[in-house]
Amino acid sequence: MTLFLHYLGLTYLLTGIGFTIAVTALGLAGGLIVGLVLASMQLSKVGPLAAIARGYTVIFRGTPLILQLVFAYDALPHIGLKLSAMAAAGLALAANEGPFIAEILRAAVLGVDRGQLLAGQALGMAPTVLLRRVIAPQAIRTTIPALGNESVSALKNSSLASVIAVDELTLRSTQLASSTFDFFSIFFASGLMYLVLTGAIAAIQLFAETALDLDRSPSRRFTRLLPWRRAGIAVNLPGAGVTLPADAPLEPRPSPMPMPNVHEAHADRVRRYATLQKQNATVQVKGLSKRYGEQTVLDGFDLTVRFGEVIALLGPSGSGKSTLLRCINPLEQWDAGEIRIAGKRLGFRVDGRPMTQGDIANERASAGVGMVFQHFNLFSHLTACENIAGPLRWVHGMAPADAERRARELLERVGLSHCADALPRHLSGGQQQRVAIARALAPNPRVLLLDEPTSALDPELIGEVLDVIQRLVDKGGLTMIISTHQLRFADQVADRVVFMSGGAVVEQGPAHEVLTHPSHPLTARFLGVMGADARLEVAS
Repeated sequence: MTLFLHYLGLTYLLTGIGFTIAVTALGLAGGLIVGLVLASMQLSKVGPLAAIARGYTVIFRGTPLILQLVFAYDALPHIGLKLSAMAAAGLALAANEGPFIAEILRAAVLGVDRGQLLAGQALGMAPTVLLRRVIAPQAIRTTIPALGNESVSALKNSSLASVIAVDELTLRSTQLASSTFDFFSIFFASGLMYLVLTGAIAAIQLFAETALDLDRSPSRRFTRLLPWRRAGIAVNLPGAGVTLPADAPLEPRPSPMPMPNVHEAHADRVRRYATLQKQNATVQVKGLSKRYGEQTVLDGFDLTVRFGEVIALLGPSGSGKSTLLRCINPLEQWDAGEIRIAGKRLGFRVDGRPMTQGDIANERASAGVGMVFQHFNLFSHLTACENIAGPLRWVHGMAPADAERRARELLERVGLSHCADALPRHLSGGQQQRVAIARALAPNPRVLLLDEPTSALDPELIGEVLDVIQRLVDKGGLTMIISTHQLRFADQVADRVVFMSGGAVVEQGPAHEVLTHPSHPLTARFLGVMGADARLEVAS
């Protein structure tokens, strides 16, 4: 025991710890750089780059580290690159760790819900903004345990640097044991030193995991120091002196009103329908075609939506409703045809050339098209308030105070002011969808697209979302295109029903007329399949 304690404090062995830490730090730092490059290459859409990265990964994951160390130290001098033992060890360890770290990073990026990426694109986020604000915050939290494990592995692998005479802890322990023949005490002390080092890594990992825990109080989160975090703003104090833009009026949430009787409102709806047909076109879709491989989803689709008009898209699954909405956003590239929002053609520059990804992101931000997805697609690492305020700041350049104030007023409008600081996973489906609606409304879009807004909800939650949409319709002035299977709701809120099948318009006309007296056999069959009770309820 005395010798064991002696070796624990022996300067000769303690100096070796410094070399071990240095080699490990070089390997991890270099491996992180190599891993970022390899992961980026594999995630890119450039085939040759991905192939090169995969080839590198196969080679360096498939050969022993000890061979890579010998190659870096003994073979590289033959081509004029002579490295010190420490530099060779750091290079070999970095080259070896790179593929493993790349796979960790790539898995974390691929693990981010694609729906959130689509939501970010729909909100007008450029690829760099999407990476920084949506992908990186979630990927980093996911990688912490795996990177901690890889750091421990790298620390232990650094012992192999002894084969090229790096004076690290294992080599010094071996040299000392060879001279004293006290193998047990020396290597026991050496093992305890390694255990302390790996324990320190585990402690750092635990600290990082705790600090990045989203369920901790926002005031205590270490993440507030990270670049994607929003600045804390006290917007709930009276007299803050912050006002909304002049074009963003918000009134208090009205009391829920009973749904009007269809027959009583029939005359008013006829007059409104006639008036809307005289308005200027807000959305114009001409000859739109879209194919996925051999499957035609949209086949020469035509549609004109007037200012302030509410359109309900009906049709069986696969008829092209969601694809149409994604093209209007635009989240999809179409094969033929054109889409215009307020007279401006989407997807092409003024000179007629296709847009770059950056141009498309700017177009989404300026086109004035908001979108609500059927699966909510809220950013899981942001609170309800941050989900709304963040895109206003990152995309539209709104001041943090204005963005925060607008987000909270919109949450008040949809009845969720008490959930402003809740994460999406702490909200019900209906509450998440109401936050998604508020987020889509935040930049004052001229067109609001809703893709099956209630299809992912339990029956008891559907009403609260439909109530919010009903109040938006009652307010007026917002052009809306809603894909839905809720027939009664479509009759109550829509000015016009467009029935789709096979990627084309089969029948369209005033909502109540189409829903109660369809003229096309396909429409009648679809309404029949939806249920005779639903038809009777619509007609009542």
